[in-house]
Amino acid sequence: MGDKVEFTSRVNDLYKFSAIQGHLGWDQETMMPAKGAKARGDILAWLAAQRHSKLTDSEFGELITRLEGQESDDYFTANVREMRRKYDEAVKLPVEFVSEFTKARSQALIAWQEARKDNDFAKFSPHLQKMVDLTRKRIEYLGCEYTPYDVLLDEYEIGMTVNDYDPLFAGLKERLVPLLNKIMASDVVIPKLPAEMSFPVDAQEQFCQKVSHAMGFDFGAGRMDRSTHPFCAGIWPGDTRFTTRFDEKDPFSCLYAVMHESGHGLYEQGLPADYNYSPVGMAVSLGVHESQSRFWENQIGRTASFWKVAMPWFKEQFPDCPDWDSETLDLIANEVKPDFIRVEADEITYNLHIMVRYEIEKMIFNDGLKVEDIPSTWNTMMEEWFGIIVPDDSMGCLQDIHWSMGAFGYFPTYTLGNLYAAQLLQTMASQLGDIDQIISSGDWSPMLDWMRTNVHDKGSVMSPAELIEAATGSAPSPEPFLRYVEEKYSKLYKL
Repeated sequence: MGDKVEFTSRVNDLYKFSAIQGHLGWDQETMMPAKGAKARGDILAWLAAQRHSKLTDSEFGELITRLEGQESDDYFTANVREMRRKYDEAVKLPVEFVSEFTKARSQALIAWQEARKDNDFAKFSPHLQKMVDLTRKRIEYLGCEYTPYDVLLDEYEIGMTVNDYDPLFAGLKERLVPLLNKIMASDVVIPKLPAEMSFPVDAQEQFCQKVSHAMGFDFGAGRMDRSTHPFCAGIWPGDTRFTTRFDEKDPFSCLYAVMHESGHGLYEQGLPADYNYSPVGMAVSLGVHESQSRFWENQIGRTASFWKVAMPWFKEQFPDCPDWDSETLDLIANEVKPDFIRVEADEITYNLHIMVRYEIEKMIFNDGLKVEDIPSTWNTMMEEWFGIIVPDDSMGCLQDIHWSMGAFGYFPTYTLGNLYAAQLLQTMASQLGDIDQIISSGDWSPMLDWMRTNVHDKGSVMSPAELIEAATGSAPSPEPFLRYVEEKYSKLYKL
């Protein structure tokens, strides 16, 4: 067979391995019985080793070399470029290490679930220590040009380093903290959900599915399930799954988790089908992925226009709820308050939550922060930055799944997602017109179509920065986000 055909076949096989790993990972977090953990860890480790061996095959490396520089279309050229990067990284990692890391991650996930449920950091601590140790070993294998943490940051958003994130976060904090202080001093009273009222899980599920369907999520090619931590997995073509969790005292928690994960799911369902099982058929980065979820969750879902459409569905499922209008529901949905949980944070404090995690990860890998000191460090930062006392580790350093997966360096991409989303919204509004009118109409397809054309269909043919610039006409910038929150919350809180 020709080089291009062989290359495509090999790449497709690698991504089919990833799809199987993703499917088993989804099952582990949603349905797998606890006693299946050991066998699942063994199977995932074996799959990771098999995939790694195929990726690092010297014949594959030679094939990539022969294809580099050949004339081809943009998508094939991007696939060769991305596989060169993945190959060069993978050959630095011994297959035994890849297997060990995968098995440890599987075990750590189960330990984290139990520790979070029991509010017992000690149950998770040895597993977290192992993930940190293995990650340090990974950094040694890969080699670092600047700081150890930069190696991890680059894995989730290519090209980003501490020297990029430090000034970005400092600039955001400089504008967000004064805005937060003004909001806290505002006289606007946010209505509260009735303390005595309960919102049945089944009713929440039906309401949220209706919202997700209205966003455009195709339930014929996806499904919604329950897990400890909400997530989305584009498993393979025609099968995109997301999860949520429920609180019977707060239906907004589930609603915005579902809108968030549905946003991820829409991106997965909109990726270029002609390039399935290859790099360019995948999302370009976690930052861009997050822009899709934050767009739907915040810039669409946390508006009075959204509630004009969703209010009848809400009242249908919760008929005993007070007779609130759309503006009141919007105020409740946009309440700003320093709180413990990242995934339920408002748009002002959310990035501060990310900064806490970023600073702690930087301390772990650049400054040698000990695992046993993470809870006290976390709690001190929450008190200093948010003015709140963390009551227990389940509300603190045990709340996120990421460290159990060894996903150090992931958190900063959430902030990038907020920034990208605001920049995309600004350009979308300039091209489509009044976004509030589109939302109020109940037909949200123009917004999804715009994202399909400008983001989803592009896959990974460009870098994240190139994609944002191509879609908006400007390089990525925090300014659209800062203007967006300053204007929105000044109006809501009458500042």
